[in-house]
Amino acid sequence: MSTSAIEKVNGHPLAAEPRFDPVALAEADAIRTKAEADAEAARIKANGEAKAAETLAAEQAEELRIANERKRMRLEKDQADHQAHLAKKAAETAKSKADEEKTDKAAAEKEAVEAKLDAEQQRSERWWKWGARGIYAVGLIIAAPVQFIHFWDPQRPFLVAAPGLLEGFALALALGAAWAVAHRRDVAPYRVGIMLGAMIAAAVNLYGGITDPAIGLNAGIIGAIASLGGPIVLMAYEHGIAQKADGIPSWRERRAADRKAAEERKAREKVRRDKADAEASAAAAKALAESRAREEQKRRDEDRKQGHPEVWAVADAMRSARGSQYVTEQIWAEAWFRVTGCKLVGITLDIEAQSRAAEARMRTVTEVPIIGEFSLIESQKGPRLKRDENAPDGRRNNGGTPPVRRAGETPPYSTLARRQARLEQPAAAAKNPRSNATPEEQS
Repeated sequence: MSTSAIEKVNGHPLAAEPRFDPVALAEADAIRTKAEADAEAARIKANGEAKAAETLAAEQAEELRIANERKRMRLEKDQADHQAHLAKKAAETAKSKADEEKTDKAAAEKEAVEAKLDAEQQRSERWWKWGARGIYAVGLIIAAPVQFIHFWDPQRPFLVAAPGLLEGFALALALGAAWAVAHRRDVAPYRVGIMLGAMIAAAVNLYGGITDPAIGLNAGIIGAIASLGGPIVLMAYEHGIAQKADGIPSWRERRAADRKAAEERKAREKVRRDKADAEASAAAAKALAESRAREEQKRRDEDRKQGHPEVWAVADAMRSARGSQYVTEQIWAEAWFRVTGCKLVGITLDIEAQSRAAEARMRTVTEVPIIGEFSLIESQKGPRLKRDENAPDGRRNNGGTPPVRRAGETPPYSTLARRQARLEQPAAAAKNPRSNATPEEQS
């Protein structure tokens, strides 16, 4: 029985019925899935870019706020420093001004004291000057009449000038002494002449008072005192002026200078004694230190001689050859190296061997990985199980799109992890044969 194809229905040609094409359907499904994935990726990218822009804007705003805060703090610090500088400068200016005022005040007070002292000295010198001259004038007034009465002789009237000669002799020499003082000349001859003239005039007055009843003893004695007193007072005044002009210190100044010199001598003597005591103490301390050093050197030599006779023999020979008094630390170190071969003093071959063995054991314990149930390190480079094709996709947070990985994001594997992976790889391969199988065998 043959079947014929129906070409027309109700006078119209029958349209070809499309056949089911699984490849095209799969392609369309893939295109649709890809479009959805692209759209989702674009949406995620846009959201990411928007969030990144928001984050960047927030970070920039925070950075701007921090920068403004730092500027404000720096400005406040600068203002505070400037105010502190101004306050310090004002304080220094006030202190300098106060010091200047204090110095000026002290100088003014010193000048006032010196002016007052100078005025007092001038006043006392003026009174002393006129007082001495007044005493001389009063003595002349008293002594001259006594001498006039004594030398008065009507037959020899020229003797009336004798009192002027005697009193004028002393007066002229007193004026000469004043001239010598003013011109920085020797005053001693004038003073000798003054005293000789005054003594002659006093002797004449005393003789006249004793021998002449018209004068009397009292007048003679008073005249003698007046002839001596006036020149003596005037000579004392001139003596003080001469000492002042020559810069000769007074008795009070000499006493003060002697007291100061005695104090300085005592201070120098005390310094000398202290220095001598310090030197003696230093010498004693040095002697004690040397004694202790010798005892320590002796103890060290005995200990080395008993404990290391071979090294001591070499060290003593080196000491003798070098002319050293003791076996120094350098000589002992060189001798130790020559005998034991170790540069570190105190280390021998046995000690070095034990130390290296212990170091090797410690390195083995700390660096070699542990295999078995006590291992604390899981390999991060060992073979992994292949993912089941029917297992659900675990990337649920990003719509199944794998994250972009860039170079440098993964931290490097540690040396210990690589070593552990090499040790565990055979055991893992034995437990999971498919990890070493080819892709065809796994499929």
